[in-house]
Amino acid sequence: MQIHEPKHMLQAAGTHPGMTGKINEDRYAINSYQLSSSNTTPVTFAVVCDGIGGHRSGEIAAELAVNIITKTIGSSFGDRPLKTMLLAAQLANEAIYAKAQTSEDFRGMGATCAMVLVVGTQLFTTSIGDTRIYLIRKHMIKQLTVDHTWIQEALEKGTITHDQAVGHPNAHVIRRYLGAPVVPEADQRLQLRRGEDDKSALANQGINLLPDDTLLMCTDGLTDYLKDKEIVHIINKHPGSVDKAINEMILLACDRGGHDNITVVTLKVPDGKPVGLFNKLIHTITHFG
Repeated sequence: MQIHEPKHMLQAAGTHPGMTGKINEDRYAINSYQLSSSNTTPVTFAVVCDGIGGHRSGEIAAELAVNIITKTIGSSFGDRPLKTMLLAAQLANEAIYAKAQTSEDFRGMGATCAMVLVVGTQLFTTSIGDTRIYLIRKHMIKQLTVDHTWIQEALEKGTITHDQAVGHPNAHVIRRYLGAPVVPEADQRLQLRRGEDDKSALANQGINLLPDDTLLMCTDGLTDYLKDKEIVHIINKHPGSVDKAINEMILLACDRGGHDNITVVTLKVPDGKPVGLFNKLIHTITHFG
């Protein structure tokens, strides 16, 4: 793909170290491309990584992940978005794990990861860990990704209830991360409806975004303190300035404790006629289940 201006989606981002004095281990990147010199279909790619390992150099892992993933995406032809994102995750995992073996200071470091690739109006996602991707459409919000955490697994198995999950000591135990000895399974389920099975969620990849749709990516430093309904309320409160909305969300998370780094990235489809429609339109989701 080729770097391209102007951007075909409205982009905004904000990050904050939180209130506990820890360094900011979050990293993110947003890039705009066109498919090729002959195919001017616009492409936007965003990645958010949350370093893990604390003193074990989580910020180095997150930065490695962002750099390798963006390089892999940028050097692709854009014709196999899901396979390219899987490759990017694999290469990032291998690089982080190799780096971790070079020094005791790096041993055990890793990073969660969420990727969004919008080709024309088609949406493709990939995630590893608990960094989330949301779709906000008018006054509705839908978490498209599934957290890869001990809590989520316990909820799915029915061993704990949602009430028991609040404040649980295992709330931040990650089940998948970049930097593992064995390449983690990158999750490409795109959850649109409640109770959707894995096959249907995978088939949702390539849905078409609508004018005024907003994609929101964030680390758990935000979602530990803000509920989904609060996120969509704040986004809709600032229709002309997503930067203000991001700043308000970050400040609110800090006011409520801010125990962790907080990063928010948004991509918004402009109002009006969709631009750069991809050759094959799959289907359009207008309501969430």
